[in-house]
Amino acid sequence: MPSSPVPGVDRRLFLTSLLGAAAGVAGLSGCADSSAAANTKGASTAPLADRIPAGTSLKINSYSGTQELQFKLAKLGDLPFKVSSWENISAGPDVINAFRAGSLDLANNAGIPPIQAHFQGFDAKIVAINVTRKPNYLFATKPGSDIRSVADFKGKKLAFSQGQAQGVVLLRALEKAGLAYDDVKLVPLTSNQFFTALQSGQVDVAPLAIAQAPAYFQQYGGKGARSIDTDVVDLLSLLWAPVSVLNDPAKAAAIAAYIPYWAKGLVWSYENPDIWNEEFYVKTQNLTLPQAQGISKLANKPLFPPSWTEAIKWEQETADLLAEGGFVKKFDVSSLFDHRFEGIAAKSVAAEYRR
Repeated sequence: MPSSPVPGVDRRLFLTSLLGAAAGVAGLSGCADSSAAANTKGASTAPLADRIPAGTSLKINSYSGTQELQFKLAKLGDLPFKVSSWENISAGPDVINAFRAGSLDLANNAGIPPIQAHFQGFDAKIVAINVTRKPNYLFATKPGSDIRSVADFKGKKLAFSQGQAQGVVLLRALEKAGLAYDDVKLVPLTSNQFFTALQSGQVDVAPLAIAQAPAYFQQYGGKGARSIDTDVVDLLSLLWAPVSVLNDPAKAAAIAAYIPYWAKGLVWSYENPDIWNEEFYVKTQNLTLPQAQGISKLANKPLFPPSWTEAIKWEQETADLLAEGGFVKKFDVSSLFDHRFEGIAAKSVAAEYRR
């Protein structure tokens, strides 16, 4: 892979498309150079409080109401703090914007958004980790495509979201196939634009979440759209929060209390696929039961590592891969992890889910 920026790709275009109007390019001036210091400056190392003060509240993301539904179906009981709002957002760039605006305190994302936030000079840290061992994305082709493998991506237009999990899955797939960045054309988009880009032929290939793919292939599979499967994984699903939130002792204690609910909710949905298929995929996502069952069969078993060593290594490899393409500045990702929370998720679940 080249260490220089990707040929033919305007870095300003990438950042503009990913950050949106709330954080224009002008606001990023000089952030990359100062972000390494920003991510460590002022971060609290004080022990987590044992009690959550009355009146403490958090604003948490919950795409399509996933979190509330899991907690309700799993009968986990009331949270020991108030959730002032459940925000229906999930994409990394949207989460970063919400963090900046103060409209979100805690989010569930993949490993790449914290790297992107660091590059932008925004202070945030990882507080919980769920490791995924099986692929949770596949590559979808536009209708009528003759692409049948990742090797066929050469010379093609590929949907690329720098600040989302889909982006790193694509970069890792290219690396594994021995394709350099200048062997392909990366088209800067966010994941919510992928469907339209495929349908219109704006791109030849886009990475889709396994849970989203059935809707696309139901409509375009008969028109020659194909699925290109790989064994590339997006290792990390995580919880993260702004440093300004983590520096508030009450909110930090609430986050520590929330982590076991998050972990137990994921375990419950994994152990109860029949109920989850019907209540979530069929009733809220408008999928058929067979489609929902197909997604559940591919679901990753939740795994919450007592130690974050593997996660840090994977995050460093991801950051280095982005740096090689000129997308971010090279930095030490250890600054992204708040070790005060390490092990909380693992301690809240049965031994088979700790690894």
